Amino acid sequence: MKRFLWVLFSALFLGVIGYSAFQFVDFDYAYTPPDDKLMAYQVNERNSYDLWGEHITDQQAKELEKTEDGREKLKAENGAVKIDQDLIDLGRKTFYEETFGNEYFFTDIMGVLDGPITFANISKAILALKGEGTNNLQIELAEDITIGNKTYKKGDKIDTGLDVVKGSHVPLGMPVSVDDGRVRIGVSCAACHATVDPDTKKIIEGAPNQDFNVGLMLALATNSTAFFTHTDVENIKEYIVNHDRTIANSKGKQEALPDAEKLEKKVDETFANWPKGSVDSTIDLVGNPAQIPDSFTLHDHPYGWTGFAMAGPFKGLTVFSHNVHSQNTDSLSQTGISEDLLGIDKEVYLATILQNAASEEFRFAPDKNQKPSEFFKTVDPTPNSVGINESVTNPEYPKVSLLAPDGVIINSPGYKFSMQMNGAAAFQNSIQPPKPKEQYDGNTVKVGRKVFERANCISCHAGNALTNHKIIPVQEIKTEPSRAKAHKKTEIIFGEPLYYSPDTPVPLPKNPRILKVPIKNLDPEQIKLAYAHGDSLGGYKVPSIIGLYWTAPYLHDGGVAVGSDLETELGVPGTLANNKLPDPANSLRALVDKTLRAKVIEANQQDTGLKQVHITGEGHEFWVDESTGFTKEEQDQLIQYLLSLSTIEDRE
Repeated sequence: MKRFLWVLFSALFLGVIGYSAFQFVDFDYAYTPPDDKLMAYQVNERNSYDLWGEHITDQQAKELEKTEDGREKLKAENGAVKIDQDLIDLGRKTFYEETFGNEYFFTDIMGVLDGPITFANISKAILALKGEGTNNLQIELAEDITIGNKTYKKGDKIDTGLDVVKGSHVPLGMPVSVDDGRVRIGVSCAACHATVDPDTKKIIEGAPNQDFNVGLMLALATNSTAFFTHTDVENIKEYIVNHDRTIANSKGKQEALPDAEKLEKKVDETFANWPKGSVDSTIDLVGNPAQIPDSFTLHDHPYGWTGFAMAGPFKGLTVFSHNVHSQNTDSLSQTGISEDLLGIDKEVYLATILQNAASEEFRFAPDKNQKPSEFFKTVDPTPNSVGINESVTNPEYPKVSLLAPDGVIINSPGYKFSMQMNGAAAFQNSIQPPKPKEQYDGNTVKVGRKVFERANCISCHAGNALTNHKIIPVQEIKTEPSRAKAHKKTEIIFGEPLYYSPDTPVPLPKNPRILKVPIKNLDPEQIKLAYAHGDSLGGYKVPSIIGLYWTAPYLHDGGVAVGSDLETELGVPGTLANNKLPDPANSLRALVDKTLRAKVIEANQQDTGLKQVHITGEGHEFWVDESTGFTKEEQDQLIQYLLSLSTIEDRE
């Protein structure tokens, strides 16, 4: 089978056969690495339970099973999720292989393979590696394109940050499928939350893909407008050119559509400004990308940069994963709430996304006197889902909640409710970062821990994962504020935290069991901060600092970045924008050194593109330098301690 796949892919890669050869061939291929390709290792209790975020160990479960009340507590119909090897294995498969159908969104609607990046050129670049693998696949462009004031020429090679494991034939986390004669690529968790180490060529599971050039790749797609909600398009009416080009909105009134070309140019400019390793995962019509978070998730709740994923299974980690797949890989899933959150009628919203779809099959034509929703029903590959991805809706849909911040819960048919995402959560919690490649002196690390305590870092970075699990008001932490209030409008349609029972089959039966999720242990003020509800300006969560060696740059906006040279490789312009990975030690120094941070912020401010997408590197002004009475030697000791942390046991 492996030989067959290699021959099949090689033939396609070399351009010997065209797409027409696949008219009667259907297949899917995704790479899941064997253990010998991994740098990280896993630890977890294999026979335990999760009950709405409460972890029940194997021993505790045995005690509970002795009583009738205890046995009731462990039943799936009451919300209990059994954590065993089968669930973790499903989670790993989901992490690497599952797209939930987003290949239709990225290929047929967004057109990621229809512009200067083609499948043939991706394949050519992989073949050029001669099986050696890379952490940055360089792809030759198939045509000229101008984005903003920069022109990319045919034949230019761009840095994609896509990772290819030694011996594999597709980029990590980008499953390939062929159906109805069309080659499609989708995205799984691994594209962002795993990376290939440039030295060993092994996979670091859970580490963010620091140089993944998501923004540019989206900008090069023919219909990046499909993601316009992640950009600074505050009012799509500003992009109307022909007021006679109208459709009937959901109220039956004629409404003009924005010009596809004009809107596309604006969206492309915003995407091209995203730093490598960053993604905008909020639909607030503000371009405010944040760096890709790591998946070293054990005891790192609440989840998300603002801590919005705080309730439900695995202390909110399941909710975080649902949100990523339903929102970040399918903007069509927001159709039902577009008017409440964006002020855009759902028919206009759909038409805006589909009017320039890459595939003619999915392209909406306003002159056909057909509502966009009616048109979409005729081509929708998942008619039982809100968008194009496989999903079910929140029990109170179109309301949103702590359990479904965008109203949609990702789920493939044939699996029990939330089973795949519960598996992904269990798998991610089993990942621990590998030991750093650098060796740190044990005595220096111990002294660094004392500096950590004396500098009062422990006031926030405490506990078994070096986080107090709190959300800090943006006025206090003083980091770039726009992302902190990205969920503010959800207050309009916020409902009860309801969830289907984990034993519910999907597709959902007529009367699924609905459970009210307990949230009594959550502080209402923390909820307000996470969602910027009420008079709150929002906040940012205190992250775990285990695995810092693998997660530079720092802060939510990724603005605290320094390369190997402390004088010239400053900020995003001196590192990621210059094809240099941030150095973890030097970037941490900029985090705690007031003088160096000022230089980093200044370097970021010089880049007008970074200003437009709210990347500054400001905030978290907790200095450990001469200004607060610490010596350069003590600063070095602190940095070595921080970089040495790769397991929970390393914290002391």
